[in-house]
Amino acid sequence: MEDFIRAGISTLWAFFVTVFSIPYVIHLAHLKQLLDAPNQRTIHESSTPRLGGLSIFAGFASAFTIYSTPDFVLMKVFAGTIILFFIGLKDDILPVSAFKKFFIQVLATGIVMFLGDIRISSFHGIFGIYQLPDGISYMFTFIIIIGLTNAFNLIDGIDGLAGCITVLVNLVLAYIFICLMPDSYFSKGIAALSLVGAVTGFLRYNIHKAKIFMGDTGSLVCGFVTTCLVIIMVEAKDDYGSYFLPNSPVLGMSLLVIPIVDTLRVFIIRVLQGRSPFDPDKNHLHHTLLNTGLSQLSTLFVLIAINIAFISVFLYFKQIDLSIQLLMLVGLGGLLCIVLSWLPALMKRENKFL
Repeated sequence: MEDFIRAGISTLWAFFVTVFSIPYVIHLAHLKQLLDAPNQRTIHESSTPRLGGLSIFAGFASAFTIYSTPDFVLMKVFAGTIILFFIGLKDDILPVSAFKKFFIQVLATGIVMFLGDIRISSFHGIFGIYQLPDGISYMFTFIIIIGLTNAFNLIDGIDGLAGCITVLVNLVLAYIFICLMPDSYFSKGIAALSLVGAVTGFLRYNIHKAKIFMGDTGSLVCGFVTTCLVIIMVEAKDDYGSYFLPNSPVLGMSLLVIPIVDTLRVFIIRVLQGRSPFDPDKNHLHHTLLNTGLSQLSTLFVLIAINIAFISVFLYFKQIDLSIQLLMLVGLGGLLCIVLSWLPALMKRENKFL
């Protein structure tokens, strides 16, 4: 019971630190003109402070360091998070080159992989593949962490989306770490709940119409911490070397289905159009839903509902063959892309006949 009380207090601590600090951050941002002005790639209509990540990090870091027990692996995650926080903060104040940001992300990823041993070491028998050679393991993990950390930045295009995805994923992770795994994983649950509390406090000011954005500072912190915790969940084993969750790889992908599908979809579309996959546009999932006439708030609810549906499906089918589960996930993800791609045209056609 004492542990559950500590978990609850850590969440509340992070929440209140964030909630009470954000008004000061908003005031400072307006005072120093640290604002995100509307442009052709954004959908907000007025200049808005972009330093929300400052309060998110303050809430998360203070709650985690106060209420978590010493944990070698999490200390490496926290070290990488601090590095990303500072490069994100600098980018929110003064633009940083893409190369410098990538270099810092490589450094943070190297810390958790090589010093914290956070990596995908096995495919759990998917398509007959079990243990991965170290070289492939490190390369695959590098792509996963870098890709998903940046994916959180890509989905941060409408009010509340990146924050709500962060809260949803980390609530599920906290339940798994605290309720389904032994005490040695409790500190991971505290880390997840600390992030939940901090981001929930931020959402108080970020749900449409947003008074502040999380900026690169917030998206890098949320994406990096969440991705590392998902990998820890996927790789968690008992004392006998067996994985705690029979379908942890597919469950991990279902938790992050919105950032994964959105990023892969826009990259593929850009390449097929002969453009760089990193060339920004307004072709993300949230843009597609907005083009149907939905409001920002309705779009947010639809995408969160889709994410919850994916998680529920793979919690329900957790006992079937992993290869089949992965094929189901890919099929459902592809179907989601097709439906959302056709939806704006269908809505326009329907409105034309009405």
